[in-house]
Amino acid sequence: MYEKHVVGKLGEEIAEKYLTQNNYKIIEKNFSCSFGEIDIIAKDEEEIVIIEVKTRTNKNYGLPIDSVTKIKQKHMKKAAEFYLNIRGFENENIRIDVIEIYIKNNKCYVHHIKQIW
Repeated sequence: MYEKHVVGKLGEEIAEKYLTQNNYKIIEKNFSCSFGEIDIIAKDEEEIVIIEVKTRTNKNYGLPIDSVTKIKQKHMKKAAEFYLNIRGFENENIRIDVIEIYIKNNKCYVHHIKQIW
């Protein structure tokens, strides 16, 4: 369990670096509410982007995106709506992305999936 947490945090750090290198402005990280957690909230030009980061070190349980189930999507949407409301962003353009991080043999692969639904 500890290793999973460490891998997850490393993936979030890699995703944050990737986003800043691609001109995203990080607004907030690890926002938590009763609906769930949002890993990263960023701004991409005129859009607020809600980002779920999924990290894997092997494919035993499928690709990282495979763990973003319909239930997870529902929780993400509710958490995003709550966040946007309390931060005063309800009139902003938004999208929800997933960043897959795959770490293998000290190499890192990043796959950014924009507007997952």
